[in-house]
Amino acid sequence: MRESEKVGIDLVNKVIRWFGQSPPRTLLLGFVFIILLGAQLLKLPAASADGHSIKYIDALFTSTSATCVTGLVVYDTGTQFSSFGHWVIAALVQIGGIGFMTMATLFALILRRRISLKERLILQESLNQGSIEGLVRLVRKVIFFALAIELVGAALYTGRFLFDMNFGQALYHGIFHSISVFNNAGFDLSGNSSSFSKYSTDLYMNVVSMLLIIVGGFGFIVLSDLFDLRHNLKRRLSLHTKVVLIVSGILIVVGAVVIFIFEFTNSHSIGDNGFGKKTLVSIFQSVTTRSGGVTTVDVADFRQATQFFIIILMFIGASPGSTGGGIKTTTFAVLVGAVFAMIRGKEDVVMFRFRLAQERVYKAVTVTLFCIGIVMLGTMILCTTEDAAFLKILFESTSAFGTVGLSMGLTGQLTIAGKLTIIMLMFIGRLGPLTLTYALAPKLEKARYRHAEGKIIIG
Repeated sequence: MRESEKVGIDLVNKVIRWFGQSPPRTLLLGFVFIILLGAQLLKLPAASADGHSIKYIDALFTSTSATCVTGLVVYDTGTQFSSFGHWVIAALVQIGGIGFMTMATLFALILRRRISLKERLILQESLNQGSIEGLVRLVRKVIFFALAIELVGAALYTGRFLFDMNFGQALYHGIFHSISVFNNAGFDLSGNSSSFSKYSTDLYMNVVSMLLIIVGGFGFIVLSDLFDLRHNLKRRLSLHTKVVLIVSGILIVVGAVVIFIFEFTNSHSIGDNGFGKKTLVSIFQSVTTRSGGVTTVDVADFRQATQFFIIILMFIGASPGSTGGGIKTTTFAVLVGAVFAMIRGKEDVVMFRFRLAQERVYKAVTVTLFCIGIVMLGTMILCTTEDAAFLKILFESTSAFGTVGLSMGLTGQLTIAGKLTIIMLMFIGRLGPLTLTYALAPKLEKARYRHAEGKIIIG
């Protein structure tokens, strides 16, 4: 063997060992591998409807968007890709939505292979759990919930699509959209980048889609908690579940009201509709902006005030352990709780008569500042590389980082540098800024001492 080959093999082994040293690094490597594999498959001539390969950067962008369950696209999914391409995208969405480690554990369980301690630690990081206790049982529930909900969603969608197409096409579209919408991915086969605009006033389609988005955005921990109520109706919900349900409900209602008021007289969006239809569209947009990605009205037609408000909703995102992105509803709740505690002169953040540890508050602040910094950096880079209005660029950056998938039309006009920037934003948004930091940073040790207390003026 040549010396250069030995050096190359040693380098690869060192990289593999480095990535295998901690669960965050393994997660990072796993997501990179899935994205690169998906890009290679989407670049195949068989993946395109016209039989011609697309550019690698576009294949990489689409693969990242699918694996990170975002939904931003440089090509129209319905017309550009073949059936093979559609199934590749659906598979990437499924793996990215419930997590590749969850899928790996599924195959291990099927083969009756024992789950090692290292694999449990990676699962703990992937599912955002505090301990490794009961992880395999949770994985079984995650897989059961995902498949059961997607199966019901596919049946409901197929029933509606039968009015527009034959049974084969209806089933095909039903399965794809059920996977995409439940995983909050935002990919659709409607054609002409129209998303669900055809069904903007269709109550059935709106309700089915909103339920899938909401359930997917709750997170599997919440679904597991709610599922366990069937055994004991007197059983108390966990604090996490209560916070997720309350905050999600408030954000949906407030979002719908604000969109309804801001767009009430806008003839380009909902202004020409009746009161009932305006309400339906407003509720749907409030739900989908949190991470869904599908839309019944072009967000580019909204007023700037509405677009900026949507940016805030996208930044908050879905809930921990879900298929959505953003800083998460619980992080937002902790921040609001900390503000109210400070205003009232309280030392502790209390929710539902439970005191939150200072560590939780610090983590919420850290995550939020990290996310703001990443979105700001991505926006500044895009302002340099793209010739577009600032609000459109900020909207695109937040949508990518929050893995939402809504767009004001900038994605299809991006330069190569712009596409790479959005790719990185989607990747960081799905993996999580803290997980990425832990993966790339050297091993940290706990401090063995504390410094003397100092005072600094705030405000």
